[in-house]
Amino acid sequence: MHIVTAKEMYEIDRMTIEEYGIDGKILMENAGREISRRLDDLLSSSQERITVLVGSGNNGGDGFVIGRTMMNLGYSVKILQLVPNDRIQGDAHYHKKLFLAVGGELIHWSEHFSMETLEKETDVWVDAMLGIGTKGALRGPILEVCSFVNSSNRLTISVDIPSGVPAEEEKEHDGKAIQADITYIIEAPKLSTFLQRFASFYGRWEVVKIGIPNTAWQHVKRAIWSEGKVQETLPDRECFSHKGTHGKGFIIGGSHTMPGAVALTGAAALRAGSGLITIGTVAEAIPSIAAQLTEVTFQKLRGRNGWIQPQDFDLCLFDAVAIGMGMGRDEETALLTKQVVESVDCPVLIDADGLHHVRNYLSSLRERNQPTVLTPHPGEMAMLSNSDIASILARPFSISKSFAMEYGIYLVLKGPFTIVTTPTGEQWVNQTGNAGLAKGGSGDALSGILLTMMMQHDSIQQALSNGCYLHGKSADYLVEHHHSNRDLLASDVIRGLKQVFRTITP
Repeated sequence: MHIVTAKEMYEIDRMTIEEYGIDGKILMENAGREISRRLDDLLSSSQERITVLVGSGNNGGDGFVIGRTMMNLGYSVKILQLVPNDRIQGDAHYHKKLFLAVGGELIHWSEHFSMETLEKETDVWVDAMLGIGTKGALRGPILEVCSFVNSSNRLTISVDIPSGVPAEEEKEHDGKAIQADITYIIEAPKLSTFLQRFASFYGRWEVVKIGIPNTAWQHVKRAIWSEGKVQETLPDRECFSHKGTHGKGFIIGGSHTMPGAVALTGAAALRAGSGLITIGTVAEAIPSIAAQLTEVTFQKLRGRNGWIQPQDFDLCLFDAVAIGMGMGRDEETALLTKQVVESVDCPVLIDADGLHHVRNYLSSLRERNQPTVLTPHPGEMAMLSNSDIASILARPFSISKSFAMEYGIYLVLKGPFTIVTTPTGEQWVNQTGNAGLAKGGSGDALSGILLTMMMQHDSIQQALSNGCYLHGKSADYLVEHHHSNRDLLASDVIRGLKQVFRTITP
């Protein structure tokens, strides 16, 4: 499922109408009918009274089709038009005339209009006031109606996008918009569906298809990574494979005060299916890690003569390296991180403290011959990009894309909607996971899963997208069946992978 900006959606609509020859009136009819079908399935009785709120543009036109279709299904329908008649033009005007021709009740907004009176005759609000072209603050009657509907206790359905919510990244917004219970998104989610500031306005959302050809989407480089994609791309476990087949990974991190971080990474890598895992850490951390993980081997990072150099690790034996979890931020670990990144001839994943080290030589990442993966949360992303957290949350897609393309790296920007960005700017959004993951150790566990996936996939993007999906899916399963999102631990998520693999693989 693609994710689009307003500009991309307008271009897709144009191509569909002008190049494929599908009339805009037909697309509008399809949209209104499909949303009406969903609405009819949702409502318990045709006795429920529907008020459709329409503005100008295609969104309002969809509202007229919904009004006419719901009338034909036996519902009592009113349409409140919030703009002057001359603002209803083109395809929307055509469908307005059809609504009136079948006897539809149309009410015009006036200065003295009473929303309180209309509410008494309404069980369901259908918001078709503003579409994806909305920018800036709401004004006039639409602002007043939005405020009233949000204070009402009636079911609120939005068409394509809640009125007042921008389609894409917008840092300046006053937070005034329709708070929908359900949004029926037309054809493809817009960027704001996955932005922390706007996601809640959508309520529960579903995508409705209206007949746009598949080939119209070929230039869109953003999509949701679904369970179907996981099943399609997750490598099979061959009958005659061996431990070397499934990846030999090296995890560098941990310290005497933070041995748990690298232990979680190692445990997650093993549970995700890696063949062999070696943990490189300080000698003081090894006993506590070994007590938890009997299946890993160890490499001491510090000897009598100080820190061991990367060339002493025999890194050619490994298929991928993860570095940074719990290793600390002193000069020695910074130097070690730099040496590993510059000397290792295999894929490298950098997380946690490693991200703080690598920010000082980001330009050198472009020189690597093998893939480099950075896995920051918003705070770490702000640090890497010399930005602030508010900017990262407001513009995660554009900042991730420009950063990944500039430095030639794969970027996993963690959050409620984790975004995987490739060096060429393609982006994939993960929807699995819940608030139970907002806890120390979750990122360490994710790094271990990603390390394993990187060793087992030909495509790094597929590896990262699958790893994010599996990590979040485990949390979702555990909260649904065994835990709450309060008590869930990273170690629980690691153990939960076994159930995820049982359910998504043949």
